[in-house]
Amino acid sequence: MAQTNWDRSKMVGPDKCGECHKTSVEVWRGTHHFSTFTNMPRSKEARDIANAMGIKRIKADSLCLDCHFTTVKNQPVAGISCESCHSPGRDWIKVHSGYSGKKKETESKQEAADRWAKSVRAGMIRPGNTYAIAKNCYNCHVVPQEKLVNQGGHPAGSPFELVSWSQGEVRHNVWWNNGNGNPVANANRKRMLFIIGQAVELETALRAVGKATAKDKYAVAMAQRAQNAAKRFAAIAGKVSTPETKAIVAALGGVKLSLNNGAQLNAAANKVATQAKALSAKYDGSKFAALDPFIPGPNAYKGKPAR
Repeated sequence: MAQTNWDRSKMVGPDKCGECHKTSVEVWRGTHHFSTFTNMPRSKEARDIANAMGIKRIKADSLCLDCHFTTVKNQPVAGISCESCHSPGRDWIKVHSGYSGKKKETESKQEAADRWAKSVRAGMIRPGNTYAIAKNCYNCHVVPQEKLVNQGGHPAGSPFELVSWSQGEVRHNVWWNNGNGNPVANANRKRMLFIIGQAVELETALRAVGKATAKDKYAVAMAQRAQNAAKRFAAIAGKVSTPETKAIVAALGGVKLSLNNGAQLNAAANKVATQAKALSAKYDGSKFAALDPFIPGPNAYKGKPAR
């Protein structure tokens, strides 16, 4: 599922990305992210939810478009695709691929670094920004609309975990090796995906409880999700003791998972977010080997990539 508050006017669509990233697009075409464009609107579950919400055309309603589709000029053109994770590309797509106006072989290291920095300033989310990538996933895998759950019967969220879901069918580590293989992330990268993913899980669940307005399916599910996430992160902090992990646990002190407590819950979520960003920026996973027993292995990966 995709980010929920992108500026759709800046979307360019996956075909533009595929002009260079051919192998990545080939992998994407073998995913549920791709097939949802056709399959989701036809499913009985989707039709039942749409009927309950008074939605006549799934591909014409923003409530569905936000997470399930890529839209260009307000028209759905694909399922969950490149820009769903890396942000709308209009302002950065030419910059990131332009080799500073030169050819790849003649661009200097400094010019490349400047090009990437400019791309990021223009809105590109690169894989190294683990926090931002995780936020995009959780913004939809934890459903952001209370009414959609309580009235529409939509599941409150997916049993999402960043390592197992990113290393399965959606894995596309193919660019830097020119498509020669699609390796699983190395140990350090998986550690960072895991710890940041768990922090963002906690942050997202706290925010969801904070905006719930009724003691109904959504609030109950999100409170349980937040409670479970807090327990998991306490266990993580017991294995990896850094100022950031300690601060995340401390942020939960005295916080009540209850209705009409949005100010306290959002304040706690903001503290978690600040520390998660710091973890993402300061560490590379090399000091987090103690997390390895917690990290899902290949048997837990969600599907297999097309190549």
